[in-house]
Amino acid sequence: MNDTIRACLEHVRKPARYTGGEYNAVYKDKSQVDLRFAFCFPDIYEIGMSHLGSKILYGLLNSMDGVWCERTYAPFLDMEEQMRKRGQPLYALESGDPVGEFDILGFTLQYEMNYTGVLNMLDLAGVPKRSADRDSLKPLVIAGGPCVYNAEPMADFFDLITIGEGEEVMPELIALYRECRDKDESKAEFLKKAAQIGGVYVPSLYDISYKEDGTIAAITPKDGAPAVVRKRVVKDLDKVYYPEKFVVPSTDIVFDRAMIELFRGCRRGCRFCQAGYTYRPIRAKQPETLKKQAEALIANTGWDEVSLTSLSSSDYPHLETLCEGLVSKFEPMHVNLALPSMRADSFNLDLAQNIQKVRKSGLTFAPEAGTQRLRDVINKNLQEEDLLEACKLAFAAGYNGVKLYFMMGLPTETDEDLKGIADLAKKVVDAYYQSPTKRRGKPPQVTISVSCFVPKPFTPFQWEKQDSFEVLMQKQEHLRNSITDRRIRYTYHDAKVSFIEAVLARGDRRLAPAIALAVEEGAIFDAWDENFDYDRWMDVFARTGVDPNFYTTRGFGLDEVLPWDIIDCGVTKEFLLRERCKAYNGETTKNCREQCSGCGANKLGGERTCCP
Repeated sequence: MNDTIRACLEHVRKPARYTGGEYNAVYKDKSQVDLRFAFCFPDIYEIGMSHLGSKILYGLLNSMDGVWCERTYAPFLDMEEQMRKRGQPLYALESGDPVGEFDILGFTLQYEMNYTGVLNMLDLAGVPKRSADRDSLKPLVIAGGPCVYNAEPMADFFDLITIGEGEEVMPELIALYRECRDKDESKAEFLKKAAQIGGVYVPSLYDISYKEDGTIAAITPKDGAPAVVRKRVVKDLDKVYYPEKFVVPSTDIVFDRAMIELFRGCRRGCRFCQAGYTYRPIRAKQPETLKKQAEALIANTGWDEVSLTSLSSSDYPHLETLCEGLVSKFEPMHVNLALPSMRADSFNLDLAQNIQKVRKSGLTFAPEAGTQRLRDVINKNLQEEDLLEACKLAFAAGYNGVKLYFMMGLPTETDEDLKGIADLAKKVVDAYYQSPTKRRGKPPQVTISVSCFVPKPFTPFQWEKQDSFEVLMQKQEHLRNSITDRRIRYTYHDAKVSFIEAVLARGDRRLAPAIALAVEEGAIFDAWDENFDYDRWMDVFARTGVDPNFYTTRGFGLDEVLPWDIIDCGVTKEFLLRERCKAYNGETTKNCREQCSGCGANKLGGERTCCP
């Protein structure tokens, strides 16, 4: 750490975010390294250090000979002010070296509202923001993560984008980079070759044309680029790299615990959920693999909690066997198990109590909609009786609180559906008092958290319009007035943030000037409520000629060329259209283990080898 960094740290609120030196951080001899990789997370340390994918790739890259992967996170406003004041460029935590001097800068795009953070970090690093303004192969600026399934709003800023899972594609990219660098080939030559690697999307190799109405006319590849980029999938999770140690944070982070990944994919098919489709097909690890990974992480980190993570962890087929083995191992060590993503219809009280022998956590369910009609529309496949029975079991076992997640603004939603949220929460309160073992004199605590529906790419609702933020705010007020029980706590997401999120989620390359201008105007940490400024975004849109309603309150045509049609996530458009039709008919689709729905993802490899 140089003197300038030390001087900056004297004036910031949380200096531990920026010091590095954490336990298990990787340090290498620069003389033995021929490629330096900066893993860039466009949010603060506490968020980035909680991200499992970052931990996996950090370990993977550092396991490669001659490669040193270091970390950098978005400095918060107080630190950025000091860095700009003192001329300190963005630096890597491990070495303290400016990341602009690295060979590759890799960004992960986890949330659309972090897009401006990417550009601000590039500016802090002294790296030109647009790919077209970077002539040299060094630094190569790349991206991955869930948001790249529609990376078009950010396409102008990245040299290439990896689609899907990175464990296999990253070593291939590193090898090609070294080959082209050693041959002194140009950046353009490298990108042409990189486009031939499965799962690599090079935006500059595609021309986008538009119709008079503003919709896309065609996406045209050039220089041998593939017409469609298919995502990369790791077929065998038992054999793929997984770190035996994580970097232990030097300050509190959001998820401060060891994490093991049970499986990838989701069998449920909720029609609003992008991850449920883009992470297909389902691939699970064997219990023995998971047990070894958990034991290694606890031994090498000192954490006292292991989280069993996946999109729907209670759907892991060997869950009880796995938990019994881990509890018997960890309980004497006072190591707790955490099982997020529990579904009410698969809630197992004995399992919940068993994994919380060391420390009891709260209870959370996600009914998503207040009426059965709307739950059928979104294919939640959850009955009200399932939720109430799960709550009754939990209350009888000594729980006195539960958190319920809902969405508003879903397709076909009515006022009755909104009132249904309040009614369902009241039924949960009543279920508490029906418990014979309820705590005398202690009222239940029922919290409902309501987010706003954002139509996301690669879902059956990708064509739907979003409610305007004015309508969403009216619905929020309607729901608030429907809640009369003081034992029900109501929280909700800012509708204006959801509106901007939808613009960025469904946008195209014409948004690039707006995003760049937003950064110049100070839109840096808009994922944080205290920094979000809706009027600033609307001003930016007006100045750059963007109509945000074109991407939000306008429903997309079913035959329209979509910005993300260049990507093949495995799930076919025909399947998504069938699911959309079933949604409007109020028909549900069985989960993948009950019946294959023919989504197309199994061609990538998974539990099944083909679809009917």
